[in-house]
Amino acid sequence: MGVLVSSLFRVILQRLGLGVMTLFVVSLIIAFVVELLPGDITQAMLGQSATPETVAAFRAEIGLDRPAHIRYLEWLHGMLTGDMGQSLASKREIAEFVGPRLANTLFLGGVAAAIAVPLALFLGLLAALYRNSIYDRIVNMTTLTSISFPEFFVAYILILFFSVKGGFFPGISNVSTDLAFGDKLFRTVLPALTLTLVVLAHMLRMTRAAIINLLSSPYIEMARLKGTRPLRIIVYHALPNAWGPIVNVIALNLAYLVVGVVVVEVVFVYPGLGQLLVDSVSKRDLPVVQACAMIFAAVYILLNLLSDIVSIISNPRLLHPR
Repeated sequence: MGVLVSSLFRVILQRLGLGVMTLFVVSLIIAFVVELLPGDITQAMLGQSATPETVAAFRAEIGLDRPAHIRYLEWLHGMLTGDMGQSLASKREIAEFVGPRLANTLFLGGVAAAIAVPLALFLGLLAALYRNSIYDRIVNMTTLTSISFPEFFVAYILILFFSVKGGFFPGISNVSTDLAFGDKLFRTVLPALTLTLVVLAHMLRMTRAAIINLLSSPYIEMARLKGTRPLRIIVYHALPNAWGPIVNVIALNLAYLVVGVVVVEVVFVYPGLGQLLVDSVSKRDLPVVQACAMIFAAVYILLNLLSDIVSIISNPRLLHPR
């Protein structure tokens, strides 16, 4: 047990080191890409009628007249010390309004995960139990169709039927911090359902494939020869050994629920981090764009680290790959 804990601790340190290096590379890419965006915030705020002298004075006031690498180093130093800087558009500290936006995004991802993960495991178990049946074929056809549809298409279909025609849920998810939990959950149903339909198919198909792959193992055959019921074989014998790949795909989809919410938040005008990122890009508010992108990258890396840890705990042989 002590050897396992020490090996696991070493793997965690290695993954954290790789995560820090990845974040540094991501920060370089973000800084390079935002510099390629046409125009800047001075043109967006002053308009086309502004004189060159006014534009130059405003650029000097907000620090855009300095070289790009100097601004990047100052921004990187601020991120390392916990200072995200100020918004160029509102002059507010970025941490003041990024925190509530991140909380809204995590709430939306958490609601979608609470629906998608148990449902994917349950439907995947049934698909493995009744493989090659009519139910299995319907599930395969439905999941392939769901994977083929982009998020915005699914979102607009749900808005059409459940908001415009049905009137069951609001088409715009204008949540706020002063809302009660029930009201906030009610306004989050449609975007959460959109994300659920998008990620459900991947997790369901991986659950089904991982379990079916183990059903030909010798210990499964022995359990069958002993007369064990098929459901018990899958739940108590196959599923524990299939947790590795299942957890990996769940973690990747959870990362997508947080990082890939940009399109869904824009469609539903949901006040999350993705909506803030899009608004900041349109305003050319580069410090906010950089902060949002770094938060998304950090969340993605942490969730991948979590999936590695859970996979190793469920299958210690991964510590010694051959």
